[in-house]
Amino acid sequence: MENKQNRRSAIKNMVTGTVAVGAAGMLSSFTSVADEQNTTMALKGNIHHSVCPWAYKPMTLDELCIEAKKMGITGIDLLGPNDWATVKKHGLDSPMCNGAEINLTDGFAEPKFHATLQKNYAEMIPKVAAAGYKNLICFSGSRRDMDNETGWKNCVEGLKPLVALAEKHNVVLVMELLNSKINHKDYFCDRTSWGVELCKRLGSENFKLLFDIYHIQVDEGDVIHNIKESHQYIAHYHTGGVPGRNEIDETQELYYPAIMKAIVATGYKGYVAQEFIPKNPDKMASLRKAIQICDV
Repeated sequence: MENKQNRRSAIKNMVTGTVAVGAAGMLSSFTSVADEQNTTMALKGNIHHSVCPWAYKPMTLDELCIEAKKMGITGIDLLGPNDWATVKKHGLDSPMCNGAEINLTDGFAEPKFHATLQKNYAEMIPKVAAAGYKNLICFSGSRRDMDNETGWKNCVEGLKPLVALAEKHNVVLVMELLNSKINHKDYFCDRTSWGVELCKRLGSENFKLLFDIYHIQVDEGDVIHNIKESHQYIAHYHTGGVPGRNEIDETQELYYPAIMKAIVATGYKGYVAQEFIPKNPDKMASLRKAIQICDV
């Protein structure tokens, strides 16, 4: 009789303990979800993460900064002087500044735009430096039937005095690689090799490339090979799913964890900025997932 009672007591204790453990596990699960939504996401720290605001409109820059910080994002890309105070208020960086360019088509490859561009950049470079930032974006503009050699010569002519000014202020002029196949027809700087040759001709650490992974995949592919071969000329990276420039998850053809590992392996210490256009109505969920994918 005593043995039966002991067994009953033991079984009762086991059941009670199991329920308690299960409840604790459920509570822990709910707590982790709440924590994930309200605290900064823990990241590995091998990649510095940024995001481009234009893809998240009509969200305000303030709102994006608040959400970005929760995900461990430390930079907001493609901002000019009017927005720097906002990101500073939130303790975030501006790793790729803009505001001196005319547009994507009227760039340094065409001499008739040099006077305007040189004025714009000569005014902006000191502002970037004074704000404590480093990179300022620029564009080749359209080819307009020019051959490669003419394009290189024109870009060097237009950029050389500005590169000297950038060296003085410790600013880097960064030309973006864009695809000319789908999104930016006739854009000149549409191949890694073309951009690298321009870097070599200018011969300065204060002129480098913005390697947009989406654009490179569209026009030439070989993303990881290009990164390994040309990393010393790359100052910044942008993301985007192919095709369509949407989420960088399993719905597209690139495998971003491998690309990020290749970037880290080069010793790169700069930023990778998310510049995909979310299809998911919950844009912040897509951005959070993208950061997790790239956190290698």
